[in-house]
Formats: sequence, structure tokens, C-alpha cells
Amino acid sequence: MKIKKMLAVLPVSTLLISALAGCGSEGNKVSQSASPAASTAAATPSSPPVTLTVEVFDRGIQGQPDLNNNTWTRYINDNFGKQNNAIVKFVAVPRSQEVDKLNILMAAGEAPDVSFTYDSPTVSRYAKVNGIVQLNDLLAKHGKELTNYLGKTVLSYGLFDGKQMAIPAKRTSLAWNGMFIRKDWLDKLGMPVPTTRDELYNTLIAFRDKNPGGVSGVIPWGLAATGLNYNYGNLGESFWGKQSEEEFVTAPFSWLRPGNKDALKFLNKLYNEKLISPDFALDKTAKQADADLTNGKIGFFSANWDYPLRQNISQSLKANVPTANFVPIDVFQNYEGKYKKIAYNENGVNVIIPKSSKNAELAIKYLNWMSDPKNLFFLQYGQEGVNHKMVNGIPQVINQTGDNMQPSYLNLDYTLVVNGVELGDPQKNIKALAASAPGYEDVAEKSYKINTTDTYTSFFFDTPNESNIKFGKTLGDMNKLMTDKLIVCKPSEFDALYDKLVAEYLAAGGQAVTDENVKIYKAMQANKK
Repeated sequence: MKIKKMLAVLPVSTLLISALAGCGSEGNKVSQSASPAASTAAATPSSPPVTLTVEVFDRGIQGQPDLNNNTWTRYINDNFGKQNNAIVKFVAVPRSQEVDKLNILMAAGEAPDVSFTYDSPTVSRYAKVNGIVQLNDLLAKHGKELTNYLGKTVLSYGLFDGKQMAIPAKRTSLAWNGMFIRKDWLDKLGMPVPTTRDELYNTLIAFRDKNPGGVSGVIPWGLAATGLNYNYGNLGESFWGKQSEEEFVTAPFSWLRPGNKDALKFLNKLYNEKLISPDFALDKTAKQADADLTNGKIGFFSANWDYPLRQNISQSLKANVPTANFVPIDVFQNYEGKYKKIAYNENGVNVIIPKSSKNAELAIKYLNWMSDPKNLFFLQYGQEGVNHKMVNGIPQVINQTGDNMQPSYLNLDYTLVVNGVELGDPQKNIKALAASAPGYEDVAEKSYKINTTDTYTSFFFDTPNESNIKFGKTLGDMNKLMTDKLIVCKPSEFDALYDKLVAEYLAAGGQAVTDENVKIYKAMQANKK
């Protein structure tokens, strides 16, 4: 079953609506310096340079460079800015507060010319209140290369009421979550890699009771508060019963899916048996989970499919526990005998141009420039011999310190037209993904394969759900709190608490969102006939 992206929308205040409604209108080896064309353009400007403001996430990564002045921003200004008599200025927004901060900037008419969000409902909301620029004409005039690069399918995720209101990035890596276990602990215990839920449960008990790592405060299953990188893998999917496509895609979150209660009850059992991080619900930033992971205390966890291979995790873990060896596993099998798991849709971050922007044309030119393969390559890999080396035709990063550090994986916060590796070939992309984890290439390829098998994707509703717009933020916050409360409560309280919380969730807007989802889904199916 191929399901596309389901919207979870933040509410919009009267103040925000009125504020928005009132707003006005070749080759891989490239130099970091400006091209001859850029130098010529800069030498004879027809007017003072225009400042193009562009959002960038501040992820709070230790050692990250000045987000407005580094190797990558200088390349952008030298190779795009000078050619267009412009100065590109980057506006940092905290990653953990991206929607809330964007709401504030949009309401004040101060959002960057090039703004973005991963939350499609937010785009839908701004489109509804006429707060962002319609892009059809601008793309036709100044976005030919951008349009060709993204293609019709990806661009369709930015259509609202048939109008192009956002530019979705192309997502080239579709794996989402992954699960990992300490193989060195298994070997020490003489246990095989678990392949079923029961086997994993027995393994977690062995980790707790026998502590093969010999660490203080061993944590069989590492977690952080719900909604962060650490998650439950496809545990929920393994409990869900049979559903029609309509039932599956129209239920907000998972509370109405058959078997979901049993999935949470299983996690509650693990927590009360001291098999899960004891204070995970208080870990609102995942810093404690990261510390436990890199200090060798965790035996099993689920997060992004490549999480333990990322340098900030793998290098710290290797320094602290040289023998630690995490391997990817697949353990949660459903009633069909499949390991169903969610994967990403083809679209990534949504780029929008606020109505308050006076530089919409330049903004599209910027994205069009970025989609040029040589520019995209430099922003992802930098200069050969300085930032990367070529190994069997695949670039490998060699310098990510100081000004050369990429504050996000493959600089995705600076490469707004793509989420993931882009070498122009899917197989090369996978090889490059693996190469980004030097010494762990085989592990990376195995994890990617596991987490792109038996997958489904979220459903994309082509009509905004008004109930979702009204209740989405409340429901999203409730969803996280409900999950954490149910995991940590006493087993004797679980059933009553689950029923109570779900009833409150439905009354708070969950039922209204479900009903409207059903209505939109039925209309979409009717239009296909």
C-alpha cells in the first residue's frame, strides 16, 4: 500500500491572519572564488547590491561555524551574489522552534525572502490566508533549471488549490528510521541477532541482568522524549491489525488504529521492567540519550537510519568505547509476516516566499542557481582536495572543521532544493551515503536496504483540512505527552489511562480531523473515477 503525506496543521490566530493578509506584495571540481562572469558583474553594478535574506537552521551543533560567514556562505555570495548584484544574508532560526519562530517572523512581516519549513500544513495555512507568493509565473520565467531538476511529482507537493505556493526539495534518500543493537554485547553473551519482537525482549532482559558492557547504569533500550530523534522504530506497525487504505490514511496519528493500544502496553511493560531509559520523558533535547549512547551504556535503540554512523556519534563512541559495534536489525514483524515501516515521501523541506518579500524574483533565481549540478555539488561536498576526496568515483568528506564544518548533514540547510545526496544517479547516491560513514560503509548500506524494504509513505491530502488547521498544534502536542505518559504509568493504570487520553484527544479535535480526512479522501477517490 503506497500512502502519501498526511497533514498535521498548526492553528492560526486572528492576529496572524490579519497581519499576513495585509502584507505587500562543469564538473565537480569548482573554486570557492567567484567565476569570471561573477567578477565582471561585480565590477560594473548598475545599482547598489540588493540584500537577499535566506533562512538557515541553527541546530546548535558543537563547533559549528558562523552560520552567516563560512566556506559555504562565501561560495554562495561569490558565485551567486556577485553575478546578480546581491548580498545573500542568512537568518538563523533554531531548528527545535522552526515553526513557532517562522510564525512570529511572518506575523511581523520580517520573514526571510527565502523561508522554509518541513511542516506542509504550515504552508497550507499561509497559502489560505494569502501570506505567501504564488510561484507559477516566477518559475516559468526564472526557474527553468529548478523545474527540470525537481520534476512534476516533487513540485506537486507544493500545489495548493492548484497553485504553486511552495518549492518542495527533492528527497533522494527515502530511508527514515532504523534500529541498532550492540553486536559486541550479543557476542559476549553468545546470543544471535534478534529477528522477532520476543527475541528482542529476551535480549533486552539479558542486557539488563548480565550487563555485558560492564557499565554503570546499563540501558537496554535507549530513548528520549517522544518527538525527537530517538523513537520506537516500527514497533507500532508490528501490532497494528488489518485496515483498509481509507482507515489507515484518515486516522490522525495512530490512536484509532487496531492494535495501537497493545503496542503502547508493550512499551509500558518494558519501562516498568527497567528495560528503557529511566528518565527518557524528561530528556526534551536528546542530549542525555546521546551521552548515554556515546558512553556505551545503551544496548539497543531506534533513531534515524544512519544515526550511529554520524561522526558526532560514531567518533565519540569509538573514543569512549573502542570495542562498541552497533549493527542494524529488523525485528518487528506484523500479522502479514512483513516488517512494515514508514519511509520518506519524494519531497523534502518546503521553501516559501513570504508576501512581505520585495525580492521574490531574486529568490527564485537563487533556487534556480542552486539546482545547477556544479553548485549543488560544491555546497554538498566542497572543493576536491580541501573538503573531499574522490574514491572510486564517489566523493568522501575529508575536512569538516572550523569554517569548513557543515552544520547539517550534507549541508541540507544550505541546499534547499534537495534533501539527501545528489550525484545524478540513484546507485551512486546510495554509495555516497555509505561513504559518508567512513569505516562503516557496509553497515550503512545494510541499514539503508533494511529501511527501504516493506515500506509505506504518508498520504498527501490535496485539500487543506480545516479541522487540522484549527486543532493540529494542540493534537500534535497532546500526541507526544500521551505517548510518554502511557509508557511511564503503572501497569495497573494503563488501560483506564489509555481510554481516558484517547477520549480527550478525540474531543480536542481528533475526531473532527478524522471525519474531515474521510470526507477529503472520498472526494479524491471519486475524482479518480
